[in-house]
Amino acid sequence: MPDTLVIETATTACSVALIRGGAVVAQRHEVVGRGHAERLIPMIAELPDGGRAARILVDCGPGSFTGIRVGIAAARGLALGWGAQAAGFSSLALLAAAAFHDDPALDALAVVIEGGHGEVFMQGFTRPLAQAGPFASLTPDAAFAALAGRVAIGNAVHRLAALDPGLDTREALPRAADAVSLPSSFTGLPPRPIYGRAPDAKPLPA
Repeated sequence: MPDTLVIETATTACSVALIRGGAVVAQRHEVVGRGHAERLIPMIAELPDGGRAARILVDCGPGSFTGIRVGIAAARGLALGWGAQAAGFSSLALLAAAAFHDDPALDALAVVIEGGHGEVFMQGFTRPLAQAGPFASLTPDAAFAALAGRVAIGNAVHRLAALDPGLDTREALPRAADAVSLPSSFTGLPPRPIYGRAPDAKPLPA
């Protein structure tokens, strides 16, 4: 199995990892807010051999518009320069895979991460890792109604906990190193953005 560089920039975290033989040999993870463009390449350079790998996996979203674009642009540029293969994965699937790995008792969950305009991105998953329907951008009230008693994982779970403090919620950000828990069927997306909703900026009429 070729070395794999994983790039994760879909939320406030900036995260990279080098995977060799199915194991993480080095990783960097920082909560940078909006500083992905400044930190990503230096973090990759800190990995063994400058992070050089035959395969690059990048988080395609949903999540932060800017963060997603920064990560994908870096993945495409490095793939071109190194002659590497680039592919993508979903931020929601990554969080679900990590949660199932960390808690063997979990059979079903919902990933809930920050969206935009007061909404959250939400998608259900079951074990072994499988989507329990498509993801959606929802108001917190609608996400709470759709939770249906499942454990909520992600960086927007506080929005649901505010509606019911008794909910089982677990705050989490995606980490590049957790890509080792993703089945191959979840790591073959084209390296292009999954925004989940229309961009805020609209082109001017001609």
